[in-house]
Amino acid sequence: MKKYRLFLSFACFALCGLFLGGCKKLPVLSTPKNAAGTRSVALQERDAPAPPSQVVEITEKMFIAQTNDVYLNPEDYLGKTIKLEGLFKTETYTDLSKTYCFVLRFGPGCCGNDGSAGFEVIWSGDHPYPKEDAWVEAEGVLSTYEEEGYPYLYLALSQLNVKNKRGAEFVSQ
Repeated sequence: MKKYRLFLSFACFALCGLFLGGCKKLPVLSTPKNAAGTRSVALQERDAPAPPSQVVEITEKMFIAQTNDVYLNPEDYLGKTIKLEGLFKTETYTDLSKTYCFVLRFGPGCCGNDGSAGFEVIWSGDHPYPKEDAWVEAEGVLSTYEEEGYPYLYLALSQLNVKNKRGAEFVSQ
């Protein structure tokens, strides 16, 4: 049940953001699995890292608000580099034979403190992912893919570094 809640949370953010943000057709990327069983994405030329002035840094104090703004206004962020810190989490769906990776923080939800905010992250190639619950700093270009007829946002990673100093796992605004 927990895995469905996490997936549903991200799906709701993505769907709400895309539908409320203006029903624009977004590009589709293929997402084959790599040797570790996680998905990797072949980056297109437009997904090259943005110039330093285009880096959007999501801060701890405004984590939920900034993350929600990205989901609500994806057309303003697609193709830009996003940098954030958070927990590294994975969700494996055996019925789909897929593992999804996320960088997120927990926050208020519909049933108390059961919400989460963050992004799905995907390496291109066979880069190793950190251990579950590691505190990481992620940087990547905001991109989209379609799966089973639904669009999803993700960060096409350029960096994923494990940090020794942890930030706040639970955030609220």
